[in-house]
Amino acid sequence: MRVLVISTPVPTHFLPMVPLLWALRSAGHEVTVLGQPDVLGAVRACGLTGIGVGESFDVNAMLLRGLAEEQRPLQARPRPAPELVGGYGRLWWGHATALLDRYTDVAEAQRPDLILADPLEYCSLVIGARLGVPVAHHRWTVDAISGPARRFVRPDSQELCERLGLSGLPDPDVLLDPCPPSLRIPDGQPGVPIRYVPYSGGADVPAWVRADRAPGAGRRVAVSLGNTLALHGERFTRGLLHALAVRPGTEILVTLPEPYRTAIGPLPERVTAVDPLPLHLFLGTCDAMVHHGGAGTAMTATAFGLPQLVLPQLADHFPLGDRIAATGVGLSFDTAAQQDDPRVVGDALNELLSAPRYARSARRLAAEMAAMPSPAAVAADLEHLALASAEPTKTGVPCASKT
Repeated sequence: MRVLVISTPVPTHFLPMVPLLWALRSAGHEVTVLGQPDVLGAVRACGLTGIGVGESFDVNAMLLRGLAEEQRPLQARPRPAPELVGGYGRLWWGHATALLDRYTDVAEAQRPDLILADPLEYCSLVIGARLGVPVAHHRWTVDAISGPARRFVRPDSQELCERLGLSGLPDPDVLLDPCPPSLRIPDGQPGVPIRYVPYSGGADVPAWVRADRAPGAGRRVAVSLGNTLALHGERFTRGLLHALAVRPGTEILVTLPEPYRTAIGPLPERVTAVDPLPLHLFLGTCDAMVHHGGAGTAMTATAFGLPQLVLPQLADHFPLGDRIAATGVGLSFDTAAQQDDPRVVGDALNELLSAPRYARSARRLAAEMAAMPSPAAVAADLEHLALASAEPTKTGVPCASKT
């Protein structure tokens, strides 16, 4: 089976698919990733084959556009009202129309049996319908955006779709969902479960991770604001670390790359800065996680059964923070005023580490995640789906219905 993967030009949109792509490749299927240069480094790093099309997109530059100096996106663009969430689709439909012809050329040459994409990659839906190939979308985490976004862009996409012989923008044939049941939005669009397997790249395991912690070393809290601090700013990060360090007997372990480490300046005594590395290498040594609401960060912390303090910054960070709080796994503060208040942040961390109910809820959620179907099992179902699509007389395919 030939699988064509189409990713939006954001590496963190691509990475959640990697364990499933490994499973497909290990089962003997041909896997090719199509995308802009932004994701090709991640494709090479995970050992897969990529085809680059177009120029770099640079999503960080887009998010920072128009912001004043030292202003982070949350301050300029606070949490959107629920009825405006679908508007995120406008950006990605415009992106799709710019690349559709070139992506179609690649797809026609590849002749895939299955197309796999992230939920905002609309080229996949158009190409799949035109080629008569099933399309699977793989969510990253709590998904309050993709369904409303598809509905939002349908009027804009109608003319182009009709010109291409389609009645409108299709839905995916399969919507894969890595969220454990309790974490999902209660009234959200259902999906096919797939276990989340933490992956954010490869690295050597540092000596400090392998070393036994000293007796009486106290609690350890991981802090990660994503792959770069460009969106959050040095002032916010400095204030956050100082606020967290107030709690006695607690080590704050923050992933902090240069040049931001130097720019932030001296850190409190209880704060240890380390170079960025995949979270799954060291979260097993931690007691809680503080983060920005990024999908990979939150889902990896969930897999390790950690209580979480979520400080959402944009887009899907907000509903993710809501669900983390609703499940009893953590706390979420979604305004700049709350996040910049050291008493709010410090009290929140103290509550997470002092009240046993958060750790209990986190362990329950991790157990839910571990019980979900493995990527290997889902890969087998997708193979059946592709075969059933090629031979319509087949029935009884687990994933074959529209979701």
